[in-house]
Amino acid sequence: MKRRDFVIKTTVAGTALSALASQSFGAAAKHKFNLNYAPHFGMFEQHAGKDLIEQLKFMADEGFTALEDNGLLQRPASEQVKIGEALAKLNMQMGVFVIDGGDNWKTSLTTGKPEFRDNFLKTCQAAVAAAKRVNAKWVTVVPGYFERRLPIGIQTANVIDTLRRAVDILEPHGIVMVLEPLSDTPDLFLRNSDQAYMICKAVKSPSCKILYDIYHMQRNEGHLISNMELCWDEIGYIQIGDNPGRKEPATGEINYLNVFKYIYEKGYKGILGMEHGNAKPGKEGERALIEAYRKVDNFR
Repeated sequence: MKRRDFVIKTTVAGTALSALASQSFGAAAKHKFNLNYAPHFGMFEQHAGKDLIEQLKFMADEGFTALEDNGLLQRPASEQVKIGEALAKLNMQMGVFVIDGGDNWKTSLTTGKPEFRDNFLKTCQAAVAAAKRVNAKWVTVVPGYFERRLPIGIQTANVIDTLRRAVDILEPHGIVMVLEPLSDTPDLFLRNSDQAYMICKAVKSPSCKILYDIYHMQRNEGHLISNMELCWDEIGYIQIGDNPGRKEPATGEINYLNVFKYIYEKGYKGILGMEHGNAKPGKEGERALIEAYRKVDNFR
């Protein structure tokens, strides 16, 4: 065989083997989840270190396709830009961050007081700017505490009125505020999915939807799948946490394999925020969390 022919054949064979190896090993190295789970910063710090961009790279390498960062609005604009650029390079989506004016829990939109309403709307304006830096679509809204000196109908009307003003700010930019019923304290006004559903119907905007946090709703009302079905057309975002403990799936009482199967079969293409802690410390705990998600995502 001539040297030239030998070199050509060897090169072609080597290229084919290299491509095969890439298909066999490179593609298999990155796990592909059925749903778009979104970790938060700090969740994999033992593996990736404290640098936020390195943490994003670790998430992407493990197959996660989104990020959730509740405190994004409090970060410097320059840091928001870096996060947005990294997400774009890693082909990851941005999940929710909280519209937090610093007092949106203990002072409330239920009161109808202009100072609370105006502060909230001002924070909505700031959220638009932050969302553009990270290409975010969803922002979390908590209406705040009960105003026990007012009838519940008046409180609800006050909340609806303010949220209608908020969607005038958010909707032109394609941003969706997702209302989150919570279980942290009975002093909170918004606690159940049907209540959030009613408010969304009253606001009448594609920029006002429900954030269905499975952990909180298991605590407050249970019947997860049936209640999600009732509210489905107004659910814009989903969050995760097992109960009790608010850790990763399979550490508590919720059958996440069935819940995720239901969500997938509904055709949900949005993000599921991993808003919970790690059940175990260190690298071992981080790896156990990842494996837990792979296990409960294996419903197909």
